[in-house]
Amino acid sequence: MVEKSADILMPGPDGPAIARRSPTRPAVTDSEAALAGILAEVVQAEQVSADSHFFDDLGANSLVMAQFCARVRKHPDLPSVSMKDIYRHPTLRGLATALAQAATAAPAAGSPATGRPTAGSGPGTPAASTAEAEGAAPDGTASPAPPAGPRRSLWYALCGTAQLLIFLGYSFVIGMATARGYEWVARGSGLAGIYVRSLVFGGAGFVVLCVFPVAAKWILVGRWKPAEFPVWGPAYLRLWTVKALLHANPMVLFVGNPLYVLYLRALGARIGRGVTILSRSVPVCTDLLTIGSGTVVRKDAFLLGYHAQAGRIRTGRITLGRDVFVGEKTVLDIDTAMGDGAQLGHASALYRGQEIPAGEHWHGSPAQPTDVDYVRVAPARCGRLRRAGFALTTLVQLFLVYLPLAVGGVYMLFAEVPALSKRVNAETAGTTAAEFFTDVLLVSAVLFLGAVLLGLAAMLTVPRLLSLLVRPDRVYPLYGFHYAVHRAVAGMTNIRFFTWLFGDSSYIVPYLRGLGYDLSRVEQTGSNFGTEVQHESPYLVSVGSGTMVADGLSVINADFSSTSFRLSRACIGARNFLGNNIAYPAGARTGENCLLATKVMVPLDGEVREGVGLLGSPCFEIPRTVERDTRFDHLRTGDELGRNLAAKNRYNLRSMALFLLLRWLHTAALTAFAFGSVGLYGALGHVVIGAYLALTLAFSALYFVLVERVITSFRPLSPRLCSIYDPYFWWHERLWKVPDRYLNLFNGTPFKNVIWRLMGVRIGRRVFDDGCYITERTLASIGDDCTLGTGSKIQCHSQEDGTFKSDHSTLGAGCTLGVGAHVHYGVTVGDGAVLAPDSFLMKGEEVPPNAVWGGNPAAPTAK
Repeated sequence: MVEKSADILMPGPDGPAIARRSPTRPAVTDSEAALAGILAEVVQAEQVSADSHFFDDLGANSLVMAQFCARVRKHPDLPSVSMKDIYRHPTLRGLATALAQAATAAPAAGSPATGRPTAGSGPGTPAASTAEAEGAAPDGTASPAPPAGPRRSLWYALCGTAQLLIFLGYSFVIGMATARGYEWVARGSGLAGIYVRSLVFGGAGFVVLCVFPVAAKWILVGRWKPAEFPVWGPAYLRLWTVKALLHANPMVLFVGNPLYVLYLRALGARIGRGVTILSRSVPVCTDLLTIGSGTVVRKDAFLLGYHAQAGRIRTGRITLGRDVFVGEKTVLDIDTAMGDGAQLGHASALYRGQEIPAGEHWHGSPAQPTDVDYVRVAPARCGRLRRAGFALTTLVQLFLVYLPLAVGGVYMLFAEVPALSKRVNAETAGTTAAEFFTDVLLVSAVLFLGAVLLGLAAMLTVPRLLSLLVRPDRVYPLYGFHYAVHRAVAGMTNIRFFTWLFGDSSYIVPYLRGLGYDLSRVEQTGSNFGTEVQHESPYLVSVGSGTMVADGLSVINADFSSTSFRLSRACIGARNFLGNNIAYPAGARTGENCLLATKVMVPLDGEVREGVGLLGSPCFEIPRTVERDTRFDHLRTGDELGRNLAAKNRYNLRSMALFLLLRWLHTAALTAFAFGSVGLYGALGHVVIGAYLALTLAFSALYFVLVERVITSFRPLSPRLCSIYDPYFWWHERLWKVPDRYLNLFNGTPFKNVIWRLMGVRIGRRVFDDGCYITERTLASIGDDCTLGTGSKIQCHSQEDGTFKSDHSTLGAGCTLGVGAHVHYGVTVGDGAVLAPDSFLMKGEEVPPNAVWGGNPAAPTAK
């Protein structure tokens, strides 16, 4: 070990002691000595220097330093240390000095992290009205108090039973209506008759599906009001019912269309003129949402109007003024506000009680002031007539083209395909089991393989032709021909099935090139891109040579204002590594050889960063790599790389074949259910058809659970540190290809916990999971009565450059993960702890019991 300092600190019998002191150096403080003793134990060194760099000299990494921070927090005589402190002050002397200065200049208790005094801004601090609303229902009426003791399990079971009955009833009504409609369409004569009846039935069905959630909301809730009530109770059941109906609503397909804004108004939201909403996250408590004229809300933004914490639901207002901008991958908690002309940048969050004054620009998690302007496109002429015309054109296309084609196409499929026609016409008397299964396999193969091949061919050709109609760096008005073309290109080129199929393999590279990505000279690693990559336009994405991208990348190469949009090229430099869940905007100030950590806010200002790592929101610099992370680099060069890559490619091809086979078998099983339902139609009437949706959902869940458990040989995973060219990693990648999006259908119900348990998660009783995602199920442990917020994630692994690491993550009883919170591997969260919305809890962290943490990266905050 190379020592930079003349002050050497060693553990002594009574704690750390000074071994040698130079007269040219300042005296070692008690704080430095105490920190040195803890650090020496963590890095397993006999002595450490007050001026040694944690990463460069001591060879530590973020996991080791997270353990150091955890031990320091347990020391009663030392101030709390966060990972941000470690990276900003990477020596003991600098860290001790900074902690001493922070303690001297500590803000008054109760002040938010941004330094702006705002009532109720802490993530665990109830608003002033919460006490008044204690036990209130969503409409403000009295609601039963939270049950105590064994009664909680009773409420849990009763709520689950009610949710199951509601779902079965909804499925039965949909199934019966579909069967009746098919019979009516089938009685039409000729193509014209079939078209007219398909138009009437499809149009009526669409209107009913859209109107029913609105009526249910007003009947069950009335107007949403600020309130607090326990999960699993009657008030929560009403909230879940409204939320489930909204998510099953076809109007979600019209995000980015003026029709969607009108729909939110019908649900009670107060929205001004000229508002553009691009986020598919549907607001639930719509009466508590106010959006002023000319506001833009980018995709993947959360404005739910409620949050869950410690087993209780709190609803609250979200108020956006005129001409507000809300960036991509943002979270606006309840009781937040933005003044006229305010901006919230990408990958940012407003915590409860925070307010952005009029005209100010904020970013970060929690948000803080900035000078960055996130509206980067000039306005264009886009009046009310243009918006109304676009909405009307959409409805005309829907009712005259898409709905008749969909309904009539299903009828023609059953009428013209012999294997289907004979069953619909009850010609099954002489059908043998062999004929039945032959028909099932043939029809499912044609449907599945045809959809895959034709879909892939269309996706690689049609959007490329359409993209010629929209020029880059040119400002176009919203809600016109060019806007429609852009939305069509974005929709057709972001089909997740294909990135799921090709991702985490060498074959994602030709796929993305076929879409239009400029990948320069690719240095193939076999894991250049993960399974989740999205963009606005694939034809304006450039990725430098030697760059690797993990999952969750969203390339923001379209800028929007309330009246206009513009496409621009987004360039990711060479030899970069991008972690999970990153929004990468055009004009990003990052160059070559950068590490962009998970959930980092990519900078849009300042000098171009090169040869560094970036972490946090707002971001700050960290080391690009450390010695321990380069141990497998020899496997990535020369002949060794060639042999490893060839072996990985062969394994990945088998994984892709297995992926297709399992999806086809699933399609075949659903086809068999359909054939069987039609065959029993005459005997049991519409009951069988009505039960089809519920039966297929239950079967799909059990099928993919069984698939995953078979792949793991019904054994739990174990922590690993290996190269991406280790066969274990290839097998681990195969697990990520098992479909799991069906889990979202069970959000907010006890059945989500049952599925997690079947998949190997060690999960306690009465856990409220409102939309959490767990990457490695058998490495996660969740205690009783935890609350997992919408969009939260427990990721028990990391893959940086050529190194894969995984470990257990444990949540104690009664923990809360806020909306959009991200928990990394090797983490322990104590009983009753709270992680604020949009927080990033880094690997190796230990959160004490009943603590409140927030931020990106997460650190202790005021309760």
